[in-house]
Amino acid sequence: MPTDSLPADAPQKLSLFARIVWLVAIVATLYFCYFRQLGVVGLMGPDEPRYAWIARDMMESGDWITPRLYGSPWFEKPPLYYWGAALSFKLFGVSETSARLPGAIAALMATLALAWLAWRVYGGATARWLLLLLPSSAGMIGFSHAAATDMPFSAMLTCAMVPGAVLLGLVPLAGDARESDRDFAAGLSRSATIVAAALFGLFLGYAVLAKGPAALILSGGAVVCWAAYTKRWNNTLRLLHPIAIVVFCVVALPWYVLCAMRNPDFLRVFILEHNFKRFLTPEFQHIQPFWYYAGIVLLAFLPWTPALLWALVTGARRLFRRGRLGAMSCFLLSWAMFCVVFFTISRSKLPGYILPAIPAIGLLLAHAIAKFAPARRWTFATTSLIPGFVLAVLFFALFRHNDQILKKAVAYTPAIELAIAAIGAANILLAIAFAFRHRNVVIVAAVVPVLFAVYMVDDALPFTPISTQSGRYIADQIRADEIPPSALRVLNLKRAMLYGVNFYLHTDLRDLNGTPTREVYVLTQGGTTCDKMPVEVNCEDVWERPADSDGVRLLHLTPSH
Repeated sequence: MPTDSLPADAPQKLSLFARIVWLVAIVATLYFCYFRQLGVVGLMGPDEPRYAWIARDMMESGDWITPRLYGSPWFEKPPLYYWGAALSFKLFGVSETSARLPGAIAALMATLALAWLAWRVYGGATARWLLLLLPSSAGMIGFSHAAATDMPFSAMLTCAMVPGAVLLGLVPLAGDARESDRDFAAGLSRSATIVAAALFGLFLGYAVLAKGPAALILSGGAVVCWAAYTKRWNNTLRLLHPIAIVVFCVVALPWYVLCAMRNPDFLRVFILEHNFKRFLTPEFQHIQPFWYYAGIVLLAFLPWTPALLWALVTGARRLFRRGRLGAMSCFLLSWAMFCVVFFTISRSKLPGYILPAIPAIGLLLAHAIAKFAPARRWTFATTSLIPGFVLAVLFFALFRHNDQILKKAVAYTPAIELAIAAIGAANILLAIAFAFRHRNVVIVAAVVPVLFAVYMVDDALPFTPISTQSGRYIADQIRADEIPPSALRVLNLKRAMLYGVNFYLHTDLRDLNGTPTREVYVLTQGGTTCDKMPVEVNCEDVWERPADSDGVRLLHLTPSH
């Protein structure tokens, strides 16, 4: 019986060969997108080397309570990422791979937890789609490869929301997995309730340890929105199960109490400055327009953005006809939308803030494709095909264009062409796949260009100028010149580069203050040269890396007398 003749939500039986193909595709996707070449480039930006320093300090000092940056307490973030990275350093040595491993593991945990939810509620087809589409999206790839707190926070919140959905009565734990507006809460056994409550409290506690009270706001706000729409207010009380509260308190509170006892200003700095001030004021200079996160979501789901737009239009039309959302769809939509709206209101906006919304949107996308695309395969194929061809044309235009600006951009990061080619090819293959009536095997081909692009980018990045943006590159140059860190000073060095060089040289470089009384070397940036030095010294230009106007320059200073 052809697959298309089955009801859209009917479970599909896979042949042994199809199961093997799906398994290989899923495992390859999870490995390539989350774990391959985590250390391909050095730690980038100000956050990665700064967080890695704090984690290394925890490992070396044995103080797992107070995060310290260059010996001083640093209360910008709670310790979950630091603990994970410190443990990784202890087990595997200090490296970029070890620093980024907590994010990759967290992404895997969130993806598998969400796949279980998809399987129980929507069936195997949605779970399989989720396991291909979510890991291969740009947002999940990028943040799973970052030594930062965003992915651990998002993952722990996702892992909490899954048992939270069980407690709310949205997940059938027995019988056929099928989306339903039924309330399954009353049918939960005592043991299932205890396990779900314990897992909910456990992962919500970890989320609070990853980024603070935002976990309670995001989860609570999503549940309140869901309850307001479904009128199931009584079900929300199940999230306050005594087991959930006890486990949450045991996991989350000890560190906050101990850190506050050891550091009297901890609560003021962490709660007031890095939570309330960050949300309510533009003090941290992350000001963006109100529509900022709409663009971030579209970028985060590349190369599947056309499919996301198709799912959005299809879902809106279906809602208009039916007039009501299903309970689980409402839960996922409340989860995603509350996160986006909450951080849109914030005066401080960064891309990673709405990462917790991405898993929920990904599950809605996978469900829309698995359930509605077979019956609307030509509109879905067209939606994917047109952007695919447009991007393919853009790829060849970039490849053949002689414009110097384009050449400079492509030379700066060859990944631009590769990414455009992969996005175009993925959408073309996705469209072609839906032209076949038997799609169980053919459909996995759409993810192949993404995996190939990840493979090629990982191998190419060390040989591109991107690698010079890490402090590792400059630190290696300094070691090659056999310059001791004690003889180094900095002047006008951007903080991202400063944090990186400090991490790799394992030192806290001091600013150049006043006229040096002995021979020193100065790292500077932004066009500062010997003739622009603010002190009277003998100055020699040693090198500039990379050789452009914004490169890092090493100057050799000796007293003029």
